[in-house]
Amino acid sequence: MSETSKHFTVDAIPDLTGKVVMVTGGNTGIGYEMCLELARKGAQVVMASRSADRAAAAIARIKQQLPQASIEFMHLQLSDLHQVQKASSEYIASGKPLNILINNAGIMASPFKLSMDGIEEQFATNHVGHFLLTTALLPVLLRSHDDKDMPRIVNVSSNYHNKAPLPQGIRFDKINDPGDQDIWQRYGQSKLSNILFSNALNKRYGDRIYINSVHPGFVKTELTRGPTASYGAWFTPLMWVAKAIGAISSQQGALTPLYAATSPDIVKNNAKNRYFVPIAIDSPEGLTDLAKSDDLAEQLWEFTDKLVKQKLGL
Repeated sequence: MSETSKHFTVDAIPDLTGKVVMVTGGNTGIGYEMCLELARKGAQVVMASRSADRAAAAIARIKQQLPQASIEFMHLQLSDLHQVQKASSEYIASGKPLNILINNAGIMASPFKLSMDGIEEQFATNHVGHFLLTTALLPVLLRSHDDKDMPRIVNVSSNYHNKAPLPQGIRFDKINDPGDQDIWQRYGQSKLSNILFSNALNKRYGDRIYINSVHPGFVKTELTRGPTASYGAWFTPLMWVAKAIGAISSQQGALTPLYAATSPDIVKNNAKNRYFVPIAIDSPEGLTDLAKSDDLAEQLWEFTDKLVKQKLGL
């Protein structure tokens, strides 16, 4: 474990003038805090969000603090693969570069539901949509290389990847079976997928892109709407107690992904395919054996690639 980075603060974020950064789920929670701090450091920020109204309100709040902020909205509905395809195609057509992609958006422990494409919603939103977005934007990321810093991809995962169903980790044959897993196993499966996706990406593009996964911590965010919807109103007080006891703020939760996305330490230490935990600590011991499995990472890549092509009719 690296202890040297645990004192990382927003003051350590370098000047990002000339960098273009996309943050999915950027209108709320740690995504909002990341957009705010990235804009403060001069980055051109693309706030990718499913709600235009909520994004507009978030951008307005940022510009109240930072009138000079360069920040724009991109409509992104990760649970709708055709919309993700449209959004990424439009971004490519714009000719803009992309130096940093932070795959942050997600849902947690929500009741069983199928996405518009007929995929279990947590797996669809947290993994499959980000898989399509990232692979579609890879040519743009690769073109955005500069002499000082390679492009970066940060996949926001969770220590809850340890809740993935055992022994397989990912139930490829029962992704859409409502009775096969509980809400936390489905969430853990999607978060394990984030880490495995980083592993598979690194195998393919690690010589040209810094690709890392992070656990932001137990954060006071709207993600807790999922378990409340699953368990009912009685669960809400329990979540508030848990938050009061051990949760960190969105500002604190944003620090670890911001570190992976911006810190010069990533270049200095050639940090690739790492797993960072709060605050900005490299924690290989935080990974389960399944999260370290190259074979499972390849199975997931092949499964997801085939699934996306099938749903898009490619």
